[in-house]
Amino acid sequence: MTWDQGTIIAILAVTVATFVHGRWRHDMVAAGALLACALAGLVPAAEAFAGFGHPAVVTVACVLVLSSMLQSSGAVDALARRVVPGESGPVITMMALTGLAAVLSAFMNNVGALALLMPVALQVAAKQDMPPGRILMPMAFGSILGGMTTLIGTPPNLIVSGFRADTGLGTFAMFDFAPVGVVVAVAGLLFILLFGWRLVPARHRVDAEGFETGAYLTEARVPDKGKATRMTLGEIEVALEEADAQVVGLVRNEVRVPAPGSARRVRGGDILVIEAEPESLAAALSSLDLTLEEDVREDNDSDEGEGSADPEAGDDGQRAVESDEIVLMELAVLPDSTLVGRSATDVRLRDRYGINLLAVSRHGERSMSRLKSMELRAGDVLLMQGPPATLTDFASGTGCVPLAERPLRIPDRHKAITATGIMTAAVGGAVFGLVPAAIAFASGVLAAMALRVVPPRTVYDAVDWPVIVLLGALIPVAGAMASTGTADLLARTLLTHVAQGNAVVALGLILVVTMTLSDFMNNAATAAVMCPIAIGAAAQLGVSADPFLMAVAVGASCAFLTPIGHQNNTLILGPGGFRFGDYWRLGLPVEILVVVVSIPMLLLVWPL
Repeated sequence: MTWDQGTIIAILAVTVATFVHGRWRHDMVAAGALLACALAGLVPAAEAFAGFGHPAVVTVACVLVLSSMLQSSGAVDALARRVVPGESGPVITMMALTGLAAVLSAFMNNVGALALLMPVALQVAAKQDMPPGRILMPMAFGSILGGMTTLIGTPPNLIVSGFRADTGLGTFAMFDFAPVGVVVAVAGLLFILLFGWRLVPARHRVDAEGFETGAYLTEARVPDKGKATRMTLGEIEVALEEADAQVVGLVRNEVRVPAPGSARRVRGGDILVIEAEPESLAAALSSLDLTLEEDVREDNDSDEGEGSADPEAGDDGQRAVESDEIVLMELAVLPDSTLVGRSATDVRLRDRYGINLLAVSRHGERSMSRLKSMELRAGDVLLMQGPPATLTDFASGTGCVPLAERPLRIPDRHKAITATGIMTAAVGGAVFGLVPAAIAFASGVLAAMALRVVPPRTVYDAVDWPVIVLLGALIPVAGAMASTGTADLLARTLLTHVAQGNAVVALGLILVVTMTLSDFMNNAATAAVMCPIAIGAAAQLGVSADPFLMAVAVGASCAFLTPIGHQNNTLILGPGGFRFGDYWRLGLPVEILVVVVSIPMLLLVWPL
């Protein structure tokens, strides 16, 4: 063993131990490993940060942005409504949600896919009086399994593809992971859905909701040729039941109809007054293709325009509303707020501030006034829309307090269609080899920004920067492992003392070691550490590196034993009421099944 090899093994050992210990964030640990290698002369100073320009890093960042695009536009909400059965029991719903999570995770970030479906799962659990963890853990595991089936499904696959390119063999194609990944995912899903979900401990939620606002009262316009046109109010009520929403009023020709009967037919241009919980608001609107009235209303009402002291303010306000940097914010009206006793029309929200009042929550009380003329009270919670800086200034200037942030999405059918088209084009460009994956997805991000499907301001918020730093830092460290011969040394040691020269045993060993590490450290970091060892093992045995790299991809994705091995496991820890030791009960059988199924498939699809 040379001095350089001993040094990088020591750095790697400290890095892995620090990852497992978990005191410092993984990006800090990775950056420390990179700087240690640079200071020790193992990585040339001029190349220390070259990893941040690696195609795998660029692709991961772009996929995160496009995943956020699908989520915020409402495209996935529409898919979820069509897939999840409305009146089924908890087991059928769990199966539908888990299957949908697996499919979505193949084409978008699996953390985003799980976060998108979690509110639906929690609602189902509450309705069926079922422990939420019995739905959440199968969903989390299903999304992890689905991610291993495509190139973009999970960061480890992109990292493995990048290491393959460094060997001169080129990158893996979009669906090269599918033959093994789909079989493993299907086997895992069948076990979880048919038998495994019973192994999940029945825990109660331990996380408290950040705040409770009650149901929102909002106004939604019926498009001239929308789904709701010519439906009766009774039929609309039935359609909204799945979203836990109800119609409490009807406005026709700017006049509110008192106590409309269920047999009354709705016309295009009518405004429905809908009561819905905050998390259900998006589903209630998109289920019938309704549009928030205040979101699209032209600011030409004479009662809002009268008495404007500054005509320029109106122009600025209109431009602010039309800005592509628009967010939703919930504001609580304090007792000493200047809004108390005044309405949106009195305050001239759009004219003076360039913001919209989309809905009001009043803890069970209903008003017969139109939303724009409703007198606000202390304690009301307002759902506001506008530029973030404007909303913040409005809150401080009027005596309101912003509530804790939570994901509230208002569906936009046009954006959802555009987002789906952009993602399809980006995936198609990568699948058919028209352009490299990094170029295809970067083009998709640029198109999403140009078409305002993703506001430019939010693009960088969608990127998980700790993961990007981790990848950019560890890629040069992995390169140092290869250049110093350390990867070959470790591979030779494993082959000699454990596998004893048997290629099949070595393949299984790589898979199990990768899977074990992934249970205790970030899966992207695990892939970056194990890829050089896998390539070295294949070289020592004189066999193809492809099955060994694929074993790393499978093992890095399959972290089921602990809540810290994968972000999805962590995401369900609080909502599911889980403890650290709850995961292995379902996770261990799933990991054993993965090993049993994947090794024969690896040997069949990627011969040694």
